[in-house]
Amino acid sequence: MEGRTSKLEERLEELGGSIAPRGSALVAFSGGVDSSLALAVAARALPEGRVLAVTSNNETYLPSELDLAREFAASIGVEHRVVNTRELDDPNYAKNPTNRCYFCKSTLYSDLSEMAGEQGYGCVVDGANADDEGDYRPGRKAAKELGVLSPLSLLGVGKEEVRELAQYLGLPSWDKPALACLSSRFPYGHEITPEKLAQVTRAEEYMRERGYEQVRVRHHGEIARLEVGPEEMERAFAEREEISAELKDAGFLYVALDLGGYKSGSLNAALEKPGKKSLPVVSG
Repeated sequence: MEGRTSKLEERLEELGGSIAPRGSALVAFSGGVDSSLALAVAARALPEGRVLAVTSNNETYLPSELDLAREFAASIGVEHRVVNTRELDDPNYAKNPTNRCYFCKSTLYSDLSEMAGEQGYGCVVDGANADDEGDYRPGRKAAKELGVLSPLSLLGVGKEEVRELAQYLGLPSWDKPALACLSSRFPYGHEITPEKLAQVTRAEEYMRERGYEQVRVRHHGEIARLEVGPEEMERAFAEREEISAELKDAGFLYVALDLGGYKSGSLNAALEKPGKKSLPVVSG
């Protein structure tokens, strides 16, 4: 145990060492385990008052997550600010092309880089981990173009190690289920609107209030395709009448329980389906 603890401390020192030379940091902070670890590492590596956590709050972000982000930043003594980058104002984003995330991250990191420059922070840090580099994530292109520092990815820290380090530090989000931006609930090429996002927000907040930990409400027009974790499938089926009534009240005409259960990035399957008509891409 002592040997493992020593290795975890060494790893945290390495991560901190990638940030410390910058003198100060503005951290893009969503409240998930990855960005929470990045923020905690920055707070350990830099002098007090030289770290700023910034959360982008808009229609694609669950309201309940903002409260958790505020609480965590306060718990480690880091100043926290909220901005609204208004991604839906960009038609390239709202049209939901396959590289939608590029436009989101380009807007976000441009704004954060400008804020960092104006207020004297040495760099913009995000929580991208090494596993993100092997997935389809157009937002990574924007981060690299704008010089965002990704210490977890840079030092080869994948999701499993992220959780281990977060648990070691006692971060409350160490075992928190993955929670992607709400725009990931829409099939590529289907326009994203505030009204549709409100439907998904209401449906997912309801499911979480009922105690479901891993849940996605995929928006297929009049149909809500509900994904829950395999261990929660039986319960969801037993509660189907109450769930269906609530999701229909949120604006869906039909509610379907996906028998495959929750799968991260399930809508990316359309990118690889043989014979599938090409999906839209916008030059960025």
